[in-house]
Amino acid sequence: MSGGQPEAKIGRRGIAVAALLLTASALALLRPAPAFSQETELRGEVSESAILADQQRKARQLRAQGSQDQNAPAAAVQDTAPTTYQPASPGAVPDDGQTAGASDSIFDQPQAATDPLADTTAPTKPRRPSTARQRAQDAKTDTKANTKTADKKKAKKKAGEATDSTTTAATASAGDKADAAAADDDSSNRRAVTIDSVDKQKLDPGQERTGSIDGQKVKPEEDPFAAPGVRIGTFLFRPTLEQGFTATSNADSSSTGKSAVLSETALRFTATSDWRENSALITGYGQFRNTVSGQKINDAQGRIEGQLNVDLDNELRAIAKLGYEAAPESASSPDAIAGVTSQPLRQTVDGSLGLEKTVGKMRYALTGAISHDFYGDAELSNGTTVSQKDRDSTLYTATLRAGYEVSPALTPFTEVEAGRRVYDLRTDTDGFQRSSTRLGARAGLELDMGEKLSGEFSVGWLREAIDDSRLPAVAGPSINADLKWSPERGTTIGLTGKTSVETTTNAGESGDILYSGRLTGERQIRANLTANTALGLDWRDYTGSDGHDLILSAEAGLTWWLNRYAGLTTRVRTEKLTSNLVGRDYTANSVYLGLKVQR
Repeated sequence: MSGGQPEAKIGRRGIAVAALLLTASALALLRPAPAFSQETELRGEVSESAILADQQRKARQLRAQGSQDQNAPAAAVQDTAPTTYQPASPGAVPDDGQTAGASDSIFDQPQAATDPLADTTAPTKPRRPSTARQRAQDAKTDTKANTKTADKKKAKKKAGEATDSTTTAATASAGDKADAAAADDDSSNRRAVTIDSVDKQKLDPGQERTGSIDGQKVKPEEDPFAAPGVRIGTFLFRPTLEQGFTATSNADSSSTGKSAVLSETALRFTATSDWRENSALITGYGQFRNTVSGQKINDAQGRIEGQLNVDLDNELRAIAKLGYEAAPESASSPDAIAGVTSQPLRQTVDGSLGLEKTVGKMRYALTGAISHDFYGDAELSNGTTVSQKDRDSTLYTATLRAGYEVSPALTPFTEVEAGRRVYDLRTDTDGFQRSSTRLGARAGLELDMGEKLSGEFSVGWLREAIDDSRLPAVAGPSINADLKWSPERGTTIGLTGKTSVETTTNAGESGDILYSGRLTGERQIRANLTANTALGLDWRDYTGSDGHDLILSAEAGLTWWLNRYAGLTTRVRTEKLTSNLVGRDYTANSVYLGLKVQR
């Protein structure tokens, strides 16, 4: 009996313990606990970005734990060390690697309460925010941190130091963009990058394709009706042919002239070189007139001239010119012969060679020129001819110019001229020695303002002393000008002036000085419509007498281009000569209409 009592006590104790364990288990089951799926947010798909973020968070916690373990004392480490899992019943073995202080993870199992009979329950773990929400909070935190840092730096700046607000804002914005880009890179799913997503990325601006040539705007031509020209070797040749009819009240512009209808043909051309350094220009024209009805007129005139510019070393430039001209003597000339069927043909061969040198702001130029005039015979109405060989002469001149460049647009200058006129016949048919010596001096101004205003003008004195003492010298003021002014695009105004000595073989006469001036204007009304005007003034002063001639002229015309190669042209002209000498006055009015073609 005594031995049975202890066994009975032990049996009752085991039953009590078993009942207690069953009661505790029932209470633990009845305790409210959150669903594991809700706690770990496994209701949806787990992305690799979330896995990567979780692994990075664990790595940061382990690094922080390791640094704390190194800095804390040994005793503190033991006090704060996490306790291992204690089994609820003797003999239970804890799971491998399972610790109470393990970091939370979305893959960790929920831990059971240590004391199932405790009245208080473990607090529910807070829900971890989603990945997108976490990135937004991180970006907001980084922005606030950058703002605070910028404010601190701004407060530490010295007084008086300038702050570039634009640069600061740009730097902060760039930092925010860089942080956001880094956050996106950390949380992005690398496996989600496909070939299609790469194709959708923006290209480098420097590698973008440009538009096709066909789609680009073509720059309009400055003059769409200008002659295109013909390429001949290294020259660009531009010819123009004009054919029309003129109705005039005075066919030969003389005091005895009569009305007539004339057929006029004019050929003009220019040839310009396209050389790299030097340049050449060739110009020419020819005009032919024939009577359709009225006074008989049959004449021709023309000129061809070439110019060559060569740049030499040491700021030295050479300019060479050569020309030939043929034209009948004008019926209004002082040397015109009365009672002839046609005036004698005057031919001129001229040439010049000039050297220009620049030394600092000084400009020097030396030019030598030669001009030879020879005349044909005059045909009288009775069929006989009159020789004009006593009028043949050659003029040699040399001109030295020195100028100072006040500015690139203004260069005042002075020049002197010396020359000699030599007649082929030392003594003419009347016994006079016509050869003479020429001297002149001028002062002027060169203008170079580009297309706005360019050219030069000068004034001075010119004198030719004839070898024969019975004849007075031809002398007088000298006025020369060659200016072009463009007040606006499409409008050009020109002014030319020239002073020349006209010799004569009339008995007892020395000759005269002729002053010629022209004011011209050209206006491009439309791209295919051009208007032009001209005003002329000539004054002839006879030497040895009070005789003089005044010639006034005016002209206006229009050219309407049908296309680039053909156009219609018309002009009206009036000219009047008034003289105090008998038998020289005349008036001539004319109207012209023609067709112009160019290439």
